[in-house]
Amino acid sequence: MVPLFNRDLSWLSFNFRVLTMAQDPQVPLYERIKFLSIYSSNLDEFFRVRMPAILAVNKLLEKEPSAGGDESVTTDTLRQVLTEVNRQQENYGRILVTEILPLLKANGVHLCYKEAFTPAQLAVTREYLLTTVLAYLQPVWLQAAEKNYFPENNALYLAVSVSPLEKPDMMTYVLLNIPSVLPRFYQPPKENDLYQILMLDDIIRYHLEYILPGYIINGAYSFKLTRNAEMDMDEFKGDILEEVETLIRKRELGVPTRFLYDAAMPPPLQQYLANIFDIKPEEMVAGGMYHNLKDLNDLPLPAPIPNVFYPKYAPVQIPETAATDHILDLIQQKDLVVHVPYQRYDYVLRFFNEAAIDPDVQEIYVTLYRIASSSQIAQALISAAKNGKQVTVFVELKARFDEANNIRWSKRMKEAGVKIVYSIPGMKVHAKTALVKRKRGYHHDYSGLIATGNFNETTARFYGDHVLFTAHAGITREMELLFIYLQSREQPGEYGFIQFNHLLVAQFNMITRFNQLIDREIANAKAGKPAKITIKLNNLQEKAMIAKLYEASDAGIQIDLIVRSICCLVPSPNIRVVRIVDRYLEHARIFIFHNEGQEEVYIGSADWMNRNLHRRIEVCVPVYDPAIQQQLKDIVAIQLADPANAQANITGYIGKMQ
Repeated sequence: MVPLFNRDLSWLSFNFRVLTMAQDPQVPLYERIKFLSIYSSNLDEFFRVRMPAILAVNKLLEKEPSAGGDESVTTDTLRQVLTEVNRQQENYGRILVTEILPLLKANGVHLCYKEAFTPAQLAVTREYLLTTVLAYLQPVWLQAAEKNYFPENNALYLAVSVSPLEKPDMMTYVLLNIPSVLPRFYQPPKENDLYQILMLDDIIRYHLEYILPGYIINGAYSFKLTRNAEMDMDEFKGDILEEVETLIRKRELGVPTRFLYDAAMPPPLQQYLANIFDIKPEEMVAGGMYHNLKDLNDLPLPAPIPNVFYPKYAPVQIPETAATDHILDLIQQKDLVVHVPYQRYDYVLRFFNEAAIDPDVQEIYVTLYRIASSSQIAQALISAAKNGKQVTVFVELKARFDEANNIRWSKRMKEAGVKIVYSIPGMKVHAKTALVKRKRGYHHDYSGLIATGNFNETTARFYGDHVLFTAHAGITREMELLFIYLQSREQPGEYGFIQFNHLLVAQFNMITRFNQLIDREIANAKAGKPAKITIKLNNLQEKAMIAKLYEASDAGIQIDLIVRSICCLVPSPNIRVVRIVDRYLEHARIFIFHNEGQEEVYIGSADWMNRNLHRRIEVCVPVYDPAIQQQLKDIVAIQLADPANAQANITGYIGKMQ
């Protein structure tokens, strides 16, 4: 039996690591506040995406304990998850109240948190309420709306207990929305030499007599409802675009997975709301007075305060590009790599921009998984199509929470003449690949782009990734075969075998090739030769690959793993696991196999999870250029040597390359 950590507890462990950054005194103040925001946002997604499965499995295991099929999941998993969430939430509140708020005040900023308004604050917020806020309030009297009212997903509400002035013993309840279209934070004039920041929740809470005249206010308690975000997209019978758009709308009315409420809410009101919204006991989660603290990311900075943000870092150029005007020509001469965000993402933009206007470029192919909301890359593809080039874009419509944006861009590109290929039923295309075909006399040259992260210039500012440019004939030929397959939209097993000798492609040869690489290290170790495996991933969960790593460990091979988020593998004397959480989101996937000193290095899009290896098209590519190999090995070595300062040390390493 393969020893495994529970996936969901592992993910919560990662999110707790994010929370620890908020209490690190070495992290600048407003960056600590951002980590609080990230933690809150992550936890919301956990309850939308992971909690539905936990609840379903728990219900199944209660009926049939042997039905789970995964020894890391038991009937106790739900209790463990909720216990861990409560523990983390208590830490969250402690960090905010005892560390962050006092530091803000020491810097001249008073965030009013669980405090009554002063007379001056009441006066100025009353005016704001009457002139602005009231226009967005939509009171709902629950007696008239029982079983017919559906709170919006993750929206904020106050449940207000009221009694008529003439009948103080008769109690009824009113729901008040906290308008998300208004800023969460409001800045009145300075008071006592402090800049004031008030929360919209409190502006409504402390002026209920204006909102509900003629009633006694007995109490007001915040809550929000989180709904299941999972969408069954495995099979489509009609127009995939239309069906995804329909599913997006349905998602906002998904079944509840968490009813988060103010712990001060009286039990009768808790039960009343649970009955109305069909909330089960295991979905009831007591919280604080305020929810959606992901909004802390928008906390105003009323005046310039030194050293509350990370120092600005300007990404540096790739040394080889200094003397070139045409990156497509440079790629034909040698492989290039961009280490983002340490180096400029401009080179990726140039790749697409040059292809769009180069009169010799005839064809452009690209996979897009998460498109930037104001994507320059998508705009370049539109220009390329209008310039008469054959542009084929595979758009993944099932990229969770980016479906609507991807649909919007796919429609714009299609209108411009881009050939849009939509999702393969039952499978996501997560590969990050692009190929440009250019006519050169009587032949064509190919320029390929393979990345560990999305072609998204927004996330490239804070995601740590690697982008490989190559004209290697074998790699680009196989990329062309891959794009021919993707246009078929057929299942891999139905399409037939494609011979990939360079690329590792999930559903075709990826698992087999990774097993061969590990088996070679095992054989070398058993023969008394040096053997070592170093892997960097976002998530490690696929049981067979974990078993293979255990087998390698048992053979005496030293295995170093950098796993940012989920890690279901249990470390051992031969297996070291490192997690890095810092200024940038570690997002790269790198695989290094010792191979008797002739290391083989791969980068790509694939984590080792069930979904990546069995239900997605992923691509990893061998890095053949010795200089690029060395850069990747050096970066991984830096991260393993000093995880706490890895990103600062990489900044110095990249700077020395100039």
